[in-house]
Amino acid sequence: MADPYQNNVYHQGGGDPYGTYGEGGDQEGYGYQGESYPQEEDAASDATEGHDDEDQMYEGEYQGIPHPDEVKAAQRAARAKARQAQAGATELEELAEQYEDIMEDCGHGRFQWSLFIVLGLALMADGVECFVVGFVLPSAEKDMCLSNGEKGMLGLIVFLGMMVGAFIWGGMADKLGRRKCLIWALTINCVFAFLSSFAQGYGFFLFFRLISGIGIGGSVPIVYSYFSEFLQMDKRGEHLSWLCMFWMVGGIYASFTAWGIIPHYGWGFSMGTEFQFHSWRVFVLVCALPAITSLVGLMFMPESPRFLLENAKHDEAWMILKNVHDTNWRAKGQPEKVFQVTHIKAPKTQEDEFIEIQSATGTAMQRWAVRTLTLCKLVLKNVASLLGPELRLSTLFMAIIWFTMAFSYYGLGVWFPDMIKYLQQEEYESKVKVFHRERVERFHFNFSLENQIHREGEYINDKFINIQMKSVKFEDSLFEDCYFEDIESTETIFENCTIRSTVFYNTDLYEERFIDCRLENTTFLHNKKGCHLDIDEENDVLIYLVSFLGSLAVLPGNIISALFMEKIGRVKIIGLSMLISAGCTFFLFLSFSQAAIIAWQCLFCGVSVAAWNGIEVITVELYPASKRATAFGVLNALCKLAAILGTSIFASFVGVTKVVPILLSCTALVCGGLVALKLPETREKILQ
Repeated sequence: MADPYQNNVYHQGGGDPYGTYGEGGDQEGYGYQGESYPQEEDAASDATEGHDDEDQMYEGEYQGIPHPDEVKAAQRAARAKARQAQAGATELEELAEQYEDIMEDCGHGRFQWSLFIVLGLALMADGVECFVVGFVLPSAEKDMCLSNGEKGMLGLIVFLGMMVGAFIWGGMADKLGRRKCLIWALTINCVFAFLSSFAQGYGFFLFFRLISGIGIGGSVPIVYSYFSEFLQMDKRGEHLSWLCMFWMVGGIYASFTAWGIIPHYGWGFSMGTEFQFHSWRVFVLVCALPAITSLVGLMFMPESPRFLLENAKHDEAWMILKNVHDTNWRAKGQPEKVFQVTHIKAPKTQEDEFIEIQSATGTAMQRWAVRTLTLCKLVLKNVASLLGPELRLSTLFMAIIWFTMAFSYYGLGVWFPDMIKYLQQEEYESKVKVFHRERVERFHFNFSLENQIHREGEYINDKFINIQMKSVKFEDSLFEDCYFEDIESTETIFENCTIRSTVFYNTDLYEERFIDCRLENTTFLHNKKGCHLDIDEENDVLIYLVSFLGSLAVLPGNIISALFMEKIGRVKIIGLSMLISAGCTFFLFLSFSQAAIIAWQCLFCGVSVAAWNGIEVITVELYPASKRATAFGVLNALCKLAAILGTSIFASFVGVTKVVPILLSCTALVCGGLVALKLPETREKILQ
């Protein structure tokens, strides 16, 4: 057989701004070799020995069912006819048509499934990142002595980092390459997630989580753009929806590992009093494993050939497409199938020439500065082009849909667990024991005190040694000649009390715990440093269970949306799912117990995931290859902004009213669902 590489030398001639492969002859548009591909007489592969194509008959031919290859050939012929009818078709549209034909010839097989796993792990890492801080916050709060303001900032900093990362990495992926940017993004995430697990101070921990968020923020826009460019049209919607399932797996993984690791407070070590490595830090390390695994897998994956063709890197693109073709057909037991593409038309853009010219001059620092400045200008130009005449309306509609969906989803995602905590706290406080005007003299307290209020009591010459105080309040009480030693307390305060001649030795009862109290001849010796974790209170298994069930409830919705994405269409799935999700939140008015909240959360997550799948698929399909990751990055950044607003607004109404959060989420989802129905259907659209 003739060597297929000998005819694939890149040529560029005349005034033609497009490079072509091989001796294209008079063929127009596509460079496929026909059945007369040159073969030497005795060059048949061993795999074909004993097989006669004429003797084989397609199984469905007896029933009048056309062979899949015949269906594809008919579809290709119809597209070619439509292209001839459109005399004004641009070169990029011709490239899109040709690329679709190439992907159909490459088939869907081992290569796509390998890439599916690798990119799925990157998406899983994004899902894990959204849960990490929420799970470690109760423990980190005690380890780092965080105030309410600091806790709130730590909860929002991850979304802020992901918002910045989505914008930056999405724009860069359209200029530097999907694979390269994803590798850099995951590397940054892994490094700074590792550093954050060892950070002892709040400032360093906050900074490391911010940079970690910036890194992982690039995974969503790049992953979907990257994977879609290896899929043919009839597989795209379904397999992108299956890919979405990894985000759910990330939530399950985070919930399960948090449940298994964080409550084991002894899983760690310490070096003196200054360096503590408790179980929640082990959990932070474990959460980096999906990103690390994906990073290793990406080392064996190629760049997107569609990106390479858009940037005039024809040789690399051809080799990758040939490798995809050969990998899939070898796995299917047909290694004799030959990759028959002989030339591909693709533009060499002026932007790339500009970078090449500038990077060839000056010192290394000057070249780096020029290249960076040029890259920034190109990214911003690409972002601005999303508001151009052709894309303005689509971008506006998608921005509304992304924002309303994220505002409701992330807002309710915080509100549901917070409301469960609030209901638990209400139930706990309803069981409080009140002691009024008790007088205790010369008594040794050697048992723990919990959920108690002591009013106008008198404690004379008493000892409180080696006990825990949890949710204990002393009001208008007198302590005289008392002794406190080895006390661990949680939410314990002394208000308007008189404390005379009393010693506090090795306790965590700091002076801040004494509100409007009179301290007379009172001594504090060897107070405990730092904050101390109370296992029973902070690591409530129900919170892990709620997050686990919410993530698991996504599974049915994900399966259904994947199976029906091509049959129903993206637009209907998005619109109907958002409207049904709005109904789920409205039904919270009917029942508001802990069990009801968990049930409605599971139903909401199960329905809303179908909308998310449709949104992500249609975002990929609405934008051309040169703007796909940029558009996805901008919209995903807007999504994270909505998440910040939603979580902040919804959390402020916990314990105040349930009406406002429910009405806000309902209104946002209904508006987004109605706007979604105005989008163009893209399920039979070739990826531009």
